[in-house]
Amino acid sequence: MNASPASSTPPAPVLTVAPGPHIFSGSLTTRRMMVDVLLGLLPLVAVAVWQFRLLALMQIGIGVAAALAAEWLFQRMRGRAATLSDGSAAVTGLILALSLPATAPWYVAAVGSFAAIGLAKVVFGGVGQNLFNPAMVGRAFAMIAFPAAMGASAYVVATSPVDALTHATPLTALKMANEVTALGPLFLGTTNGSIGETSALAAILGGLYLCLRRTASWEIPAGAILSVVVAAGLPALFRDGSGWSVAHDLSAGAFLFGAFFIATDPVSSPLTPKGKWIFGAVFGLLVLLIRRLSGYPEGVMFAILIVNALVPLINRVSIPVPVGGPVPERK
Repeated sequence: MNASPASSTPPAPVLTVAPGPHIFSGSLTTRRMMVDVLLGLLPLVAVAVWQFRLLALMQIGIGVAAALAAEWLFQRMRGRAATLSDGSAAVTGLILALSLPATAPWYVAAVGSFAAIGLAKVVFGGVGQNLFNPAMVGRAFAMIAFPAAMGASAYVVATSPVDALTHATPLTALKMANEVTALGPLFLGTTNGSIGETSALAAILGGLYLCLRRTASWEIPAGAILSVVVAAGLPALFRDGSGWSVAHDLSAGAFLFGAFFIATDPVSSPLTPKGKWIFGAVFGLLVLLIRRLSGYPEGVMFAILIVNALVPLINRVSIPVPVGGPVPERK
């Protein structure tokens, strides 16, 4: 029996139009990446609880709970199903909480989390659409709304049972009194500061885990660290004989926390390898310049938001050359 002409016609190809990359691992889901970030943050959480006790638990609990509540509320307001299971809201709330002082009132973490989810994420379309890192937008909002609770004086409580809170943060002590904190406390985390920034060791351990899991692009923290090493090592600009070294610049404050966990946000960072190096280098340089030349002792939050705004330009100037050479322009 002969086949009919219709049955012998090959099926038409199915074309799918979508942005690259077109070859990817199905296991690299948003949920898996967010779980990796939560696991990577565990060393910082452990040091925060060890150093600041119940105050750290309060900030973390309120920050995460408020971020989940904000995600659910704003998605329902838009008529969409709340997708709390992907973990992105929990990561935003945790990073925001770790960037706050231990003494901040409960409403600072709550308002900051709502601002992070509402202003930096939902209004742009949700997961994967934000232009700026949501946690840093939330922290910036909290700093503007509650300056007394977020300023340098809020980190010090003279009568606190937590010993670290009776001293100024290392960067504030350097800027205000030219006091240099030893590298040992900066590395281990026995100093004052935002609850997630005190231990360079914890940030390195968690950050290396993210890089090895390929959840974070290693080029960004590498570019940031290299930038700080080069810029802080210029004798004519940055060495003043005070005993503050390049290792201090790397270990103090939120630099390593920001380089590994905030700057590496895949949504608000560049796409190309070259762009990631540029992004990290500019971030590190901005942190150093803000610390040295402004009235603020720390510059991670401002540096993150500035380089987030530069991402479209960095993507444009770092487009790789196609195989076979540049595409000729039409005349």
